[in-house]
Amino acid sequence: MRRGTYDRSADAAYFNISPRITAGEAVRQDVHEIDGRGEVILDFDEDGKLLGVEILGAKSLLRPSTLKQAKRIG
Repeated sequence: MRRGTYDRSADAAYFNISPRITAGEAVRQDVHEIDGRGEVILDFDEDGKLLGVEILGAKSLLRPSTLKQAKRIG
């Protein structure tokens, strides 16, 4: 995966798959609840190409080493 960010106050992480995502480019989101521990949201463009992955409840769903590598934004 490419650049990742982590917002500690929201316990949310985002990982870009596409090198750059412009405003409004993500036109479809597929939301997947994971065992009541959080959600994984897949962002797609108008052609159905995966742009990025948002993880809510990141501390429950990601390894600490993954969060440590992500840029802190909150």
